[in-house]
Amino acid sequence: MPFLKRSTLLSLLAAGANGLANSLKQPGQRLPADSFPCNFWHRRKQNYTTFYPCSELPVRGYTTLCLNNAQIKTGLMNDLDLETMMSDVGAGVQFLRAMGDIDKVIVWGHSGGGAIMAAYQDVAENGASACNGTEKIYPCSSARDGPEPADGVLLIDANHGLSTMTLLSLNPAVTNSSEAVNLYSPANGWTEAGANYTSSFVKEFYAAVASRWNGLVDSAVQHNQLIPSGNATYTGDKGLVIADTNYIGFNNKIISQDTRFLSHTAYKWPLLHKSNRTTTQIVPSTTVTRFLSAFTIRVDAKNLAVSADNITGVDWASSQMAPISSVAGVSVPLLTTGNTRHYEYLSAEKIYLAATKTTDKIIAFVEGAQHTINTCTECETYPGEFGDMIRTAFDYMDVWLGKPGRFISA
Repeated sequence: MPFLKRSTLLSLLAAGANGLANSLKQPGQRLPADSFPCNFWHRRKQNYTTFYPCSELPVRGYTTLCLNNAQIKTGLMNDLDLETMMSDVGAGVQFLRAMGDIDKVIVWGHSGGGAIMAAYQDVAENGASACNGTEKIYPCSSARDGPEPADGVLLIDANHGLSTMTLLSLNPAVTNSSEAVNLYSPANGWTEAGANYTSSFVKEFYAAVASRWNGLVDSAVQHNQLIPSGNATYTGDKGLVIADTNYIGFNNKIISQDTRFLSHTAYKWPLLHKSNRTTTQIVPSTTVTRFLSAFTIRVDAKNLAVSADNITGVDWASSQMAPISSVAGVSVPLLTTGNTRHYEYLSAEKIYLAATKTTDKIIAFVEGAQHTINTCTECETYPGEFGDMIRTAFDYMDVWLGKPGRFISA
């Protein structure tokens, strides 16, 4: 019986790295492996050289390249530049292509890394026109033409993109002291045990978010237009401080406090349980130029809203960092998964529905998995209810990667 050729997983875990230090993990001895590659990316400023894929995939027979980032090596947070991140993904793909025993390269993006991997593949397949159209707030340069596309894409609990998560973290109370937009006012539905916001408060809050957001974007665009003409404060880029807008999950407003929002899918999808059981069901639950290129997205001031299963009033195509837009240009096999113990999992549903170009797409959700893939033991009603979700998740990826005819010969 011939051995199946396994995939090399490139873990490009930090954008903006100038000179990439890496940890190349070869397949475990218990699985014969000839190697074809997969490409990993996560958050822009975190060190993913020890994250689960770097150990779970090699033991399943996949060579895994895990890359650290600029902040880890220099201490500087300079790895949120869109074009630098795209170049780094390309460098990783080229590195793996140059290895003599590599057959396929597959990109793997987790959380905000899903935005980068989806954007990279879109541009690699369709050229710079995918990122420099008039719909973009900050078009990319023509230098983005020519990267080598990957052979497949895995988006693992990818969120709605850096731009959207920044938008959802904006606090309108910074510029509006009215109690009407105070997240922590009992009159609006706040309690120490968790929020149950009134519908009128939520509507007014998001209207105020859209107003502040659109003002910030307009101001950044105006400042950026002054730089080439020499009329800006500085000849190069300009610093930008936006109070109370950290895009990291715990700072997301409304959805972090009131768990009714982004709490279930709109449609029925496969839900992975322990012991390889699957059910199909509704699944419960910077600088001016850098801000423009990585964090901005157009919103409709009248229609911005978050519900139990959706985000509306957002122009996904206006952002470089919205996988819901980028996957529309992806034609290679796509796997998108969501971890049910964090609200970012709902992005998987929207990504799947938006991926209309590929003829090979799969979606699944992992029951009881936190955003970091491991089991949420605090969420269990009894010990062992969810089981080892790291194993469940990576076993599922292994089956997807190893399906005959997808990346390996049938």
